[in-house]
Amino acid sequence: MRQYFHLFDLSQKVNYKNEILSGLTVALALVPEAIAFALIAGLSPLTGLYAAFTIGLITSILGGRPGMISGATGAIAVVIVALAKSHGVEYIFATVVLAGIIQILAGLLRLGKFIRLVPHPVMFGFVNGLALVIFLSQLDQFKMQDATGVLHWMTGNTLLVMVGLVLLTMFIIWGLPKITKVIPASLAAILVVSGLVIGFGIETKTVGDIASIQGGFPPFHIPVIPFTWESLQIIFPYALIVAGVGLIESLLTLNLIDEITETRGRSNKECVAQGAANVITGFFSGMGGCAMIGQSLINISAGARARLSGIVASVMLLMFIMFGAPLIEQLPMAALTGLMIMVAIGTFEWASLKTFGKMPKSDVLVIVIVALVTVFLHNLALAVLIGVVIAALVFAWENAKRIRARKYVDDKGIKHYEIFGPLFFGSVTAFNEKFDVLNDPDEVIIDFAESRVTDMSGIEALNKITERYQKAGKKLHLKHLSADCRQLLKNAESIIDVNIIEDPTYRVAVDKLV
Repeated sequence: MRQYFHLFDLSQKVNYKNEILSGLTVALALVPEAIAFALIAGLSPLTGLYAAFTIGLITSILGGRPGMISGATGAIAVVIVALAKSHGVEYIFATVVLAGIIQILAGLLRLGKFIRLVPHPVMFGFVNGLALVIFLSQLDQFKMQDATGVLHWMTGNTLLVMVGLVLLTMFIIWGLPKITKVIPASLAAILVVSGLVIGFGIETKTVGDIASIQGGFPPFHIPVIPFTWESLQIIFPYALIVAGVGLIESLLTLNLIDEITETRGRSNKECVAQGAANVITGFFSGMGGCAMIGQSLINISAGARARLSGIVASVMLLMFIMFGAPLIEQLPMAALTGLMIMVAIGTFEWASLKTFGKMPKSDVLVIVIVALVTVFLHNLALAVLIGVVIAALVFAWENAKRIRARKYVDDKGIKHYEIFGPLFFGSVTAFNEKFDVLNDPDEVIIDFAESRVTDMSGIEALNKITERYQKAGKKLHLKHLSADCRQLLKNAESIIDVNIIEDPTYRVAVDKLV
């Protein structure tokens, strides 16, 4: 358990200027997103802001990936919106607590390592789809509400001012690093554009036009729901989905930052941290959340690499809520919109488009499907699961075609079949087609020196081929089965009868080091 409590790497060199300025930039960008996600879920804006503070702070301290930012997210919001409408906010808090417990258990059971099974094409699709989602979500900032509350596209000078300020923000973020890196470009862009708007009194959409962020310290609150079996039946399905979506999005974000920083995070530790954050958030009036890929990329691109940036972002967000609301509510949405559009551009894997003609068609299909599911369903967990299933089926199909057999008859008249490739559910049909039972001699040996029996379908295939030779009045021997293959056969000895000869001992790969 020591690894979960080893919080800070004191040997790591920390650039305090970058960490503090990056944290401030993230805090400013968190405000409109946290509000928007809370409104999507049908909750109070402060519910999203409190979640951004508590989750961001706890995961920054306890998490397995320094520099990664967590908070209230759209992925969680779309899961809980139905429960919020049907049962109210108290059930949301209880669901978040239960989801956190599930995530902690996942970390303690070391299930985080399974994120390694996500293929690279799925990562490409996930990142590209998420970049499109971030970009498309910013288009709402170019709309205004009429007297009836209906959104309409901006027109005239209002639109020109908005577009101009967004382009100015993007230009500063793009151009400033070419001149100096003393201050993060994203923070400089927000400050410059905000200064112009406030200083010259430019009429444009501000943070305060979305919702007020004025509030106090997150209040401790035990969810007020009946502690009954019926209540558990209501919240458990939502909690399971929230836990799964949160972990998948968090661990994929962790993998992405690992690639950018060329370091390695700790997935199981991150699972425990995400769970602890959600448990505490549920008791402090928060809507729950997970890692935020957009904010994490803002943080990393600004030069942050340590835990300090996430801590600063969370503390500054709380300061905004408690003391700085009047000032923060004057920030123009154009500055934050331009920042998020640049994040979307930077998130998109443009290199993946160049490889479309060079990659296998199956990989291209996975990238496109994952991206489309992410964009149109806004369900990142479902998109990743679909991508993994398709990739697994393609892998199984390709391996099924690789099983081969080399045949020869020795001096004693015994026919040998030397099998190459794995024998599993996908290759059983091809395996059965290799044998000529009727025309084979009276004794046959199947040599598995270059093959492995990997599942029950393979065992059943051996049983069937044994029966076929027995019916033909011929002897069949299995040769060079590895230890794990023989264990499979031993476990199935009540349903299979085979003759095994000359089995040497093979080492099988395991997780433990000896």
